[in-house]
Amino acid sequence: MKRLFDKDTWQEIFGSIQKNKVRTVITMIGVLWGIFIYIALAGSSKGLDNGFERAFQSIASNSIFIWAQYTSLPYAGYKSQRAIQLKLGDVDVLKKRVKGIKFIAPRNVAGVFGSAGGNIVRGNKTGTYAIYGEFPEYIKIATSKIYDGGRFINETDIEMERKVCVIGERTQLELFEEDENPIGKFISINKINFRVVGVHKFVQGGGFGDDGDIYIPFATFKKIFNTGDRVNFFMIAADENIDGVQVEKDIKATLKQIHKIDPNDERAISGFNLGEVFKKTMNFANGLTFLSLVVGIATILAGVIGIGNILLISVKERTKEIGIRRALGATPSEVRSQIILESVFLTILAGIIGIILGALVLYGINAATADMTDFPYTNPTVPIPYVLGALTLMIVLGTLIGIIPAQKAVSVKPIDALREE
Repeated sequence: MKRLFDKDTWQEIFGSIQKNKVRTVITMIGVLWGIFIYIALAGSSKGLDNGFERAFQSIASNSIFIWAQYTSLPYAGYKSQRAIQLKLGDVDVLKKRVKGIKFIAPRNVAGVFGSAGGNIVRGNKTGTYAIYGEFPEYIKIATSKIYDGGRFINETDIEMERKVCVIGERTQLELFEEDENPIGKFISINKINFRVVGVHKFVQGGGFGDDGDIYIPFATFKKIFNTGDRVNFFMIAADENIDGVQVEKDIKATLKQIHKIDPNDERAISGFNLGEVFKKTMNFANGLTFLSLVVGIATILAGVIGIGNILLISVKERTKEIGIRRALGATPSEVRSQIILESVFLTILAGIIGIILGALVLYGINAATADMTDFPYTNPTVPIPYVLGALTLMIVLGTLIGIIPAQKAVSVKPIDALREE
């Protein structure tokens, strides 16, 4: 520790570096490049991770969407191309038969996929928006935020078939005055008055829904649009500790039994498993992080070995100098500590430069992708513990690799060193 703050020690270290400037810089590039690759790749994987979480922050990551189409195979006396219609009664059957369903929300919608939307009127302002028939479970799956002072559809709304609604941010801006609180006010949906009970916050980049969507109780939707017990699609959240892929398979198999569909018919019941997509993306991000770790460590190790080689050459060139120092009373530990300190210094210096360059690259990537809301990528950063871990690794490697030339230096006898030409 005393050698660390000794002025003469650092003068000797810088003097040695100046004698081999080009060789030292070239070798340091190996360590610099290794830590740069690690920072750039690890930060990029974190940016992908953050971007995907942002893209789906408005909905549970273990969500499953199920809808019905046309059969592609004849079955049980039915011909192919038969239209399948999901029913409200399917919910109870799925809850009983399928293990792993945490929440299930039947949904009906008007105003998307070619269907007529709701004609919304308030005073002299009008608009057409998508109208969704909802159950309270929806808000437990789609983690949409409701502004303070409002609420979502509840069970009483369903039971009493209340004419209440939850509007979107854009709906509020287009139908209400700028400073007007819409809660408790009325809007007309297809000439029927609905009281606004909440405003849902649109999550930019959420990828699901729209800031103009209007939610009304499922039972009320059924009466207005005369849908009976028909359901457009199910939104389902699986338990966190259950395989979501298997839950999806079990749901489809159960619905095929209910609606008399051939078990091998892959078209009649369709779905989208967000949990599976989320898992694959996380695995890719984790794989990229692991790759950055492996490549970075390998490159850093190669660079550190190069530094060790430079120090071996430096020790060879300074044999006479070391001999003189030994003859003047320098102990083996003092010579050894100087060589090791030089190795650690070069390693850390190269590492810090690499970290700075990597951070600048990540900053540039973040600036370039900041406005790309359709691309799942944001805030590429490397956690501080990762950076500190990399620096610790470099200190350890620098110390270990410095031991070899240090031991070489102290093994030379002073009398033999003085004879060196």
